[in-house]
Amino acid sequence: MKYLFHLCVLLILTGCDGTPEAEYAPRYSNIPPSALREYVFGVFPLHNPERLQEIFGPLLDYLSENTPGVSFRLEASRNYAAFEEKLYDRAFDFALSNPYQTVNALPHGYQVFGKMGDDDNFRGIILVRKDGPVRDIADLKGKAVAFPAPTALAAALLPQFFLQTHGIDVLRDLDIRYVGSQESSIMNVYLGYAAAGATWSLPWLAYSREHPDMAAQLDARWQTEALPSNGLLVRDDVSPDLALHVKALLLELHQNQRGKLWLARLGLSRFEAADTKTYQPVREFLLRFSRTVYPLDKR
Repeated sequence: MKYLFHLCVLLILTGCDGTPEAEYAPRYSNIPPSALREYVFGVFPLHNPERLQEIFGPLLDYLSENTPGVSFRLEASRNYAAFEEKLYDRAFDFALSNPYQTVNALPHGYQVFGKMGDDDNFRGIILVRKDGPVRDIADLKGKAVAFPAPTALAAALLPQFFLQTHGIDVLRDLDIRYVGSQESSIMNVYLGYAAAGATWSLPWLAYSREHPDMAAQLDARWQTEALPSNGLLVRDDVSPDLALHVKALLLELHQNQRGKLWLARLGLSRFEAADTKTYQPVREFLLRFSRTVYPLDKR
């Protein structure tokens, strides 16, 4: 029964300190909902849209409750391409984007004000079945390998660079399959549709926690280098005062009980301050990737 459930999920997805604790005290506005100024907060497909709403909806509620006169609406996207189209068209007031998207959003009038912490977790993981035929990297030649999307930095570009620099010609030796989400990449391996699949630490940890029996049949065989994690963006026409307020709320989440619970659910310790310079290692990696694997699109 569990197998059939996850098969259905796969088909859908294919078509992701010591500081004293401050008590959470929400501030409720007397302004009618119709009079609130709405801001759109876009989140890249860290998960499929339903799960993204489930996880990030409470965070947007928290921001709304603590920002008088303002409401925040979560904008999920069906896939990476849809998210990027909205981002580069300036459809979001605020956004959480992967580092590749973060770098590419800057010419479109976005500014970096923060990022997810725990950079050591922002690395690619290549999964295989424990009972499968893949033992060494060379065993992947001629095999199907699943990735969430071409622009998934940790779950596609980093693993592809890793394979290219360990004896695999990515474009010639692999049957590359972009399957739409982190969960779908993992499930393609579990169901045997792909000999290997790439994801990154947080989705893999979440899958292992929620589906331990299935995760036990998979092996995180290889992992890549780490890069600065996902970025927080604000569009350049948003009030600087509001941007600073949102930044403060997000960077202080780990200091109140409600924020700690939400961060724990995401598998994150905290958000932290960042700026454009934070992502220089990402720019350098993208140049290395373009020289070594294949040229990336110029946006």
